[in-house]
Amino acid sequence: MIGKLRRLRRIIRNGRTLIMPMDHGVSKIEHGLENVEEILKAVSDYIDAVVLHKGVVKNSKIVADLEIGLIVHLSASTSLSKDPNDKRIVSSVEHAIALGADGVSVHVNIGSETEARQLEELGKVCELADSYGIPTLAMMYPRGKVDVNTETVTQAARVGYELGADIVKVPYVEKFSQVVKFCKVPVVIAGGSKESENELLKKVEIALKNGACGVAVGRNIFSSSSPRDIAKALHHIIHDGMSAEEVIEYEGDLVAGRWR
Repeated sequence: MIGKLRRLRRIIRNGRTLIMPMDHGVSKIEHGLENVEEILKAVSDYIDAVVLHKGVVKNSKIVADLEIGLIVHLSASTSLSKDPNDKRIVSSVEHAIALGADGVSVHVNIGSETEARQLEELGKVCELADSYGIPTLAMMYPRGKVDVNTETVTQAARVGYELGADIVKVPYVEKFSQVVKFCKVPVVIAGGSKESENELLKKVEIALKNGACGVAVGRNIFSSSSPRDIAKALHHIIHDGMSAEEVIEYEGDLVAGRWR
């Protein structure tokens, strides 16, 4: 499908991608989300795509002019609810297309009490997105009573692939090559909780060596004291083939969240 291929190339460039999710505001307010426009301006030279909810896209003054891929997130839940793992579809493929999306994304919590419904919704979104020629990013997380380990993350990635996702996002685990082995579409690792910049860069380098096509890093960029520098460092590793050590030496040490 020509339309899907063209859109995928805006998200994955030369087989690699740096995606910045900024959909966290529905789940929980995070530092940095008060300045979405400023963050996007700062990092747009280095990221390949951004994930946003429809309201942020609709009200943005700059998204239309950015030369990066736009992924509209279709599912949500809040940390204030009885079951934050119960993700619900809150937008449509058609509305995402009307907003100019290059892709859509759906979050599924494998092992949660509402897993069955979430899988049903993901399958339907993938089918509808296929019919419009728009890629689907499936954010697949082992949650609830399920441990996060190589076995469960491999299963989660495989489910996303089997239900029709074009890109699968999962947490990083050791033996990541095992995850990629069972998922025949591009796999990106989640940035996860806030961590030191040096640790993040090293994790990304190892993930790429083990078959990941890139990363989807949110709060480790937008909550950073220097989002542009972190995005630039990640870009060097993902697109320029530099090691974490080379990037740190080239750009300067990251100490206490700030570049020297």
